[in-house]
Amino acid sequence: MKFTLSPEQRQFAASIGDLLSGSDVPGLARRWGAGQPDLATWRRLADLGVTGLAVPERWDGLAAHPVDLVVAFEELGRHAVPGPLVESVAAVPTLLVELGDDALAGRWLPALSAGTTVATLAAPPHLPYALDADLADPVLLVVDGTLSLARTTTALSSVDATRRLFAVDGAGVLASGPAVTAAAGRAFDAGTLACAAQLVGAGQALLERATDYAKQRSQFGRPIGAFQAVKHQLADVLVGLELARPLVYGAAVAVADRSATAGRDCSAAKVAAGRAAYQAARTALQVHGAVGYTQEYDLGLWLTKVRALLSAWGTATTHRARVAAALRDAATTAARR
Repeated sequence: MKFTLSPEQRQFAASIGDLLSGSDVPGLARRWGAGQPDLATWRRLADLGVTGLAVPERWDGLAAHPVDLVVAFEELGRHAVPGPLVESVAAVPTLLVELGDDALAGRWLPALSAGTTVATLAAPPHLPYALDADLADPVLLVVDGTLSLARTTTALSSVDATRRLFAVDGAGVLASGPAVTAAAGRAFDAGTLACAAQLVGAGQALLERATDYAKQRSQFGRPIGAFQAVKHQLADVLVGLELARPLVYGAAVAVADRSATAGRDCSAAKVAAGRAAYQAARTALQVHGAVGYTQEYDLGLWLTKVRALLSAWGTATTHRARVAAALRDAATTAARR
């Protein structure tokens, strides 16, 4: 199957990129990490429709295809935008829609779509902490088939200073039972997919920065990009990203089709995207040399972002085990026919 983005999707990505390129996102990220979150850029993203992508039209959203969600999150990752984006834009809307409770959906989805509030979520064991819980409404917690409003208990640090994590506990049950378990599963797939797209975007940004720097930095009278060793490293990063990207978009199609393989496909996409982004981070750091380690240099925003996202929404070990289990189940089913 040949898959390409439509002209409208390409224009959507370009619009997000243009907005973020003119928004001083590195400065925003540093303020966010210093405990001074600013939602002005969030509201501008809402004007483009980003915050309403996963919200049905009946609650003032766009009811967009999951591929559109991937398009947006790749750009958000490419610019290292801080905040509970995966939770508020992808996972919580999916959770509320799949739950089928109109009262809960109507309570929060219109405001989330409009960008006037943000949401966050904790769902142990794979999502043990709530991101930016001090500025979110609602803060939700899913444990053992029970959905609750949550309250923060402890602030925690992350390798990525912009990821302000909070331990939470339940403060009031909203729903419980098999419907919550099923909805939480779909929300986990949506969050995993969005996180994978962020990783691809961050990896692309790191590759671009490393390539540009390799053309500028010189050793032995030549740009370091002229040396085969550097060329091969950058080429390997490009290949990794180009192999991961189709898995992410393929998983989005599987989610849209409610395919039986959607969970497996989202996990495979997260593993591939994480591996590619990590390779991009290592290579970018090597190309930049000692300057890449400094906090003042913007490269570090992407390096720490990738490191944190590798374990967000399930570790690589978790997702590999999920893929392996799905393949074993498929093989067993086929053998019985």
